[in-house]
Amino acid sequence: MEDFEKNVFVNCPFDDDYRQILTAIVFTIKYLGYTPRLSLERSDSSESRINKIIGLIKESKFGIHDLSRIISTEENQHFRMNMPFELGIDFGAKALNEGPWSSKQLLILEKERYRFQVALSDLSGSDIQSHDDKPDKAVVAVRNWFVTNELGRADSGNKIWTRFNEFNAYLYDQAVENDGHDSIDDLELIEIIHHIDSWFS
Repeated sequence: MEDFEKNVFVNCPFDDDYRQILTAIVFTIKYLGYTPRLSLERSDSSESRINKIIGLIKESKFGIHDLSRIISTEENQHFRMNMPFELGIDFGAKALNEGPWSSKQLLILEKERYRFQVALSDLSGSDIQSHDDKPDKAVVAVRNWFVTNELGRADSGNKIWTRFNEFNAYLYDQAVENDGHDSIDDLELIEIIHHIDSWFS
């Protein structure tokens, strides 16, 4: 719990189409001085996924939950329920616990601001931020949320986005030119986080 005040549980899709948005969110969290916590940060076959997620939620004051992929896009395709399920756990951790957990803060992201209400009407009235499936808008949404709730001020979303693109150029050089990967898409997310730490240091 010693890092509770700086930990940010990130509940987002891990598919290829979302990868750039996820990387931008993680970069923004690190840029602002916080620590992203994701279920992908470790892989232990003896540990159940749900217990790992509950542990990360317990250890994190902040939670960022993206619901932009919950709606099915093809006929006979099921809704993707992992993201709202994990949001529910995080919400419950805040609402039902005392001590540090009662101070938890949650950011809910969507592609379009009110689209989620079709699937999760219980969230009507909640302050949902939209990113329109664009990583630069996700950067701004995360930055503005931290400024409003914690920081009071920070570099602009435009500056963070510029720095993110500079980091991507660095990442390409490190991963492709130096390490021999075919593409930065070959990297595991935990590798990208390590590269972000190296770039900032």
